[in-house]
Amino acid sequence: MSLAGKTLFITGGSRGIGKAIALRAAADGANVTIAAKTSEPHPKLPGTIHTTAAEVEAAGGRALPLVVDVRDDAAIAGAVAKTVEAFGGIDILVNNASAIFLRGTLDTPMKRFDLMHQVNMRGTFATSQACLPHLLRSDRGHILNLAPPLNMEPRWFGPHLAYSMAKYGMSLCVLGMAAEFSGKVAVNALWPKTAIATAAVRMLGGDAMVRASRTPAIMADAAHWVLSQPVTTSGRFFIDEEVMRDAGVTDMDVYAVEPGTPLAPDLFV
Repeated sequence: MSLAGKTLFITGGSRGIGKAIALRAAADGANVTIAAKTSEPHPKLPGTIHTTAAEVEAAGGRALPLVVDVRDDAAIAGAVAKTVEAFGGIDILVNNASAIFLRGTLDTPMKRFDLMHQVNMRGTFATSQACLPHLLRSDRGHILNLAPPLNMEPRWFGPHLAYSMAKYGMSLCVLGMAAEFSGKVAVNALWPKTAIATAAVRMLGGDAMVRASRTPAIMADAAHWVLSQPVTTSGRFFIDEEVMRDAGVTDMDVYAVEPGTPLAPDLFV
């Protein structure tokens, strides 16, 4: 199915996976709100809401670049209102904005703890809450959280408890909202099986980790497949490679940054 004419609201959409999802939807002719903090060029990170918006339009979509910090309820409400004014509604919310800090309990400053919970868990809940009245009016209302499966093995909590709690908060939003809005709005999660070549991965593991990663295209293609499903496909925790295999892709090397290099597994899988 196509996303032509559908309106997507993507948090953290100025680069990485969020940007890739935006461009994949744009290829169908979708409307895309790029809701992210970066409006001016960053000295170390490529891309702004404006450069991504230009690429969305060049790819065939319509773009609305908006400065949004998902910790700011007023900014979220304003961006939702502007999206509805520009495009007539919202069909899809992609909760992609995220903060990461992979340290143990004694090495995690509370400032970092608060940031991760405000962006990951609270930001997801707040943006979902703001978009849901409009999603409920859509014939294909869908929330997609970039969140891990609820794998409760201790090894995913011991090394970086604060981050795991914050990301699992996003996962719990899937579990709860899928039940609350069953049959009305689909709510699902998508997570990568391997590391994805983003700025965060480069920061954590350098060039070697990037070479052992897949490109964001696999997440974009998997997201497109999930978002094309009916609202009855809900409450699922999808893994990108499994989605693409089900979709008929047999050669996963097309997504490798460096084909033939052993791939680094992602967290939580």
